[in-house]
Amino acid sequence: MFFKMITASLVRRRSRMLVALLAIAVGATILSGLVTIYIDVPRQMGAEFRNYGANMIFMASSNDAVFDMDTVQTGIDKIEQGKLVGVAPYRYETVRIHEQPVVAAGTDLSQVQTTSPYWMIDGEWPEKDEEMLVGQNIAESLNLHAGDLVNVMGPTEEDSEDQLNFGVDIRVTGIVETGGKEEDYIYMSMADLETLVGEGELDVVELSVSATAEELDRYVKTIESEAEGITPRLVKRVTQSESTVLGKLQALVFLVTAVVLVLTMICVATTMTAVVAERRKEIGLRKALGASDASIMKEFMGEGLLLGGVGGILGSVLGFVFAQFVSVRVFASSIRYQPLLLPVTILVSILITGLACLFPVKNATTVDPALVLKGE
Repeated sequence: MFFKMITASLVRRRSRMLVALLAIAVGATILSGLVTIYIDVPRQMGAEFRNYGANMIFMASSNDAVFDMDTVQTGIDKIEQGKLVGVAPYRYETVRIHEQPVVAAGTDLSQVQTTSPYWMIDGEWPEKDEEMLVGQNIAESLNLHAGDLVNVMGPTEEDSEDQLNFGVDIRVTGIVETGGKEEDYIYMSMADLETLVGEGELDVVELSVSATAEELDRYVKTIESEAEGITPRLVKRVTQSESTVLGKLQALVFLVTAVVLVLTMICVATTMTAVVAERRKEIGLRKALGASDASIMKEFMGEGLLLGGVGGILGSVLGFVFAQFVSVRVFASSIRYQPLLLPVTILVSILITGLACLFPVKNATTVDPALVLKGE
């Protein structure tokens, strides 16, 4: 009976209540949408920042430490599964092309594509041994182009008595353009480099980890204390920029959400005040017939909370659509649905509506039947 009574009251004043419902739905939409973005934006922004290169590096803890892939693996094992995007080991040695010394980087080129996706390749990435990339500066100085077959030789005997001195024909599949120091090296598989100069240890390992700044700091401390032979370091220009951008973006989302919720409260409070003013004679008549203040408050609050619940449900659905639209337009990827946001949005909408109704409902209890029914 109570539910039927408040729904009938809402229907009789549907024009005003529609305005209140629309305000609540808009507020709930913004709340649900922006909170969804707020929760998912670290993942989205993290993926975007991975395009700017690795955010963590491993180096040997000392000159005497053994630094190879087995050692590196002990550090990788300390990173949570699913957080690691890519691992690119590098070993730098001097080789010769056209009798000119150049620095060759032996690496896993398939992993470089994940840790350094910002590299611009004029040509194609190598797919097998005896294929390599050449930095733009090296290509210009030695007149190399994609598709050339180049004889790469190990260092001369004067460079090192322990290193080999014979050539390997390696095809250039692409030219590296980054605008940075990467253009001063050639890049080949670790197997090709070992063929030219013999076995050796790694110089540095670049890692791309999809994690927040706090998680990265925790990983660094764990690896330093538990993984022998490794000194982990964060790439500050990437991690600090990511933290700064995320912090400002999340603060903006919070501010906009708070402003919208306040405006929603004002709109609902204004509408309910007008409804109470319209129903003063009805309220006076009920009080004259013996209705208590509690019953009058219960009816008006019931109407408001029902509007809040319906508006919250609509806002939850529309909020996900809004968040999906923003994510696709800004990040070019779909956003994840957050199931917990449905009850949270409904609860917050009901709470906001309840708070907005407090002052108008309190005014309803102050109606004096003798004044409003005078002359009736």
